[in-house]
Amino acid sequence: MAAEPVLLPEATWWRQAAVYQIYPRSFADANGDGIGDLRGIISRVPYLAELGIDAVWLSPFYPSALADGGYDVADYRDVDPRIGTLAEFDEMVTALHAAGIRVIVDIVPNHSSDEHAWFREALVSPCGSAARERYIFRDGLGEHGEIPPSDWDSVFGGPAWERITEPDGTPGQWYLHTFAKEQPDFNWDNPEVREDFLKTLRFWSDRGVDGFRVDVANLLVKDLPETLPSRAELDALDRDSGTHPLMDRDEVHEIYADWRAVFNEYDPPRTAVAEAWVDSPVRRAKYASPDGLGQAFNFDLLTADFDPEAFRRIVTENLAQSATTGSSSTWVLSNHDVTRHATRYGLPPLGDRKGVKQGIEWMIAGAPADGVDPALGLARARAATLFLLALPGSTYLYQGEELGLQEVGDLPAEARQDPAYHRSVHQPAWSYDGLGRDGCRVPLPWTSSEPSFGFGPGGAHLPQPEWFGAYSVEAEESDPASTLHLYRTALRLRSTLQGAETLDWVETPGTALGFTRPGGWLTITNFGQEPVELPVGELLLASAPVENGLLPGSATAWLRVPDAAASA
Repeated sequence: MAAEPVLLPEATWWRQAAVYQIYPRSFADANGDGIGDLRGIISRVPYLAELGIDAVWLSPFYPSALADGGYDVADYRDVDPRIGTLAEFDEMVTALHAAGIRVIVDIVPNHSSDEHAWFREALVSPCGSAARERYIFRDGLGEHGEIPPSDWDSVFGGPAWERITEPDGTPGQWYLHTFAKEQPDFNWDNPEVREDFLKTLRFWSDRGVDGFRVDVANLLVKDLPETLPSRAELDALDRDSGTHPLMDRDEVHEIYADWRAVFNEYDPPRTAVAEAWVDSPVRRAKYASPDGLGQAFNFDLLTADFDPEAFRRIVTENLAQSATTGSSSTWVLSNHDVTRHATRYGLPPLGDRKGVKQGIEWMIAGAPADGVDPALGLARARAATLFLLALPGSTYLYQGEELGLQEVGDLPAEARQDPAYHRSVHQPAWSYDGLGRDGCRVPLPWTSSEPSFGFGPGGAHLPQPEWFGAYSVEAEESDPASTLHLYRTALRLRSTLQGAETLDWVETPGTALGFTRPGGWLTITNFGQEPVELPVGELLLASAPVENGLLPGSATAWLRVPDAAASA
């Protein structure tokens, strides 16, 4: 490792940061119970430092019944004992900061677990009580209240309302759950809910957390009249006006203004990034306001084919949006909710698959005859990653993508944990394969042959396929052409090449797309299959071998070129 890193107290560190998402239960298991833990993360800090990232984002590590992979939080100010302790959390933050790596944690404000103390209190409290006012309870319809308050569906399938049994044993009210029934929605009109989350933000900020990723940030505020609209009526409503009853209401930004006031109590101010699935760039920009969360994910590349026109349009639109808000863009190719991009790019184009529930054969990492071409997918993934890392703005990487990991598509049904798989044939729009999200959450392979490929001595909570060994850290460490070495080199170079948050598109041959960054840093991606000629310049890095000045298909190159050539 290089000289001791220094964690500079810069208020704008996040603008062009490379952030590595850790799904704690699947990263590294130190105690051998099959579930990743904080001690496992601590043991891998040298690996993270060598990778060259600027920050880690931890998916939920809170106490949870795991009805939705930890996004059903039972206590927002503690650590799941299966994952660790608060003392170990503090030790992990200290170790990461010592390595020059900042820490972002997930916060889940739309809903809690049904095991949260507040919800348990609500279940034993009477109708209209203060305890029930923290959540969204309604009387049912019908003669005996036996019909749900509306015909809404939850994201994971089935009704969005669940009936409770009252303390006297009689059938009672219904509560709203946008996601699983174990995830009751908070009532954000309640001042007690708002104040408690401010307390949570301070709790983790005081422990040294540098920022927050805000889960489904657009869903918190709801306007629920006495007579609720039907599902059909909801579908017909405008989602871009800020007045939809269930999502992206203008009032949500009052909440985030209060959060920003808390963030600004610290030096440097704590950062935040919104997961806000909204249709309009104008609506998304509100979450990235400097008076609010400050940054918002753009997920446009998650649903784009490996296509130069799509990539150029998405980049242009998002950079323009960032310039309007004064924020910086956030580039993402994989995360815990979507099919890994090394597999996604090996599938038929998205345009040929939209709205079609795919069989398991699409996702098996085998030969093209199985429906996926893993070699093509990996080549395109490497190329897309270099393209992404060259863009101005922050980049979010998902654990295992630095190994070129494929999606695990052939998990047995009994091993799957995702409620999106078990509870519905109506898969969320971001689930391309019809198999839920477990395939991207399989524990990482660290070694080629040890039990659970070095994840931990006691096995893994999701079964790992035999082919994982070839993608392990151990296997790729010894291969200078591996995806791991590509990421390490790219991240190291990226830290020295970053400048102003601008780019200029350049003329490129055929199926290529190119742009320059200040200082003559030129990036060219060949989206086709035939080689294209590179301009004269110093080749800094390429995702595939460059021979005789030709960039092969499905490849990206970084070059240092004279400014005149870059603008030609």
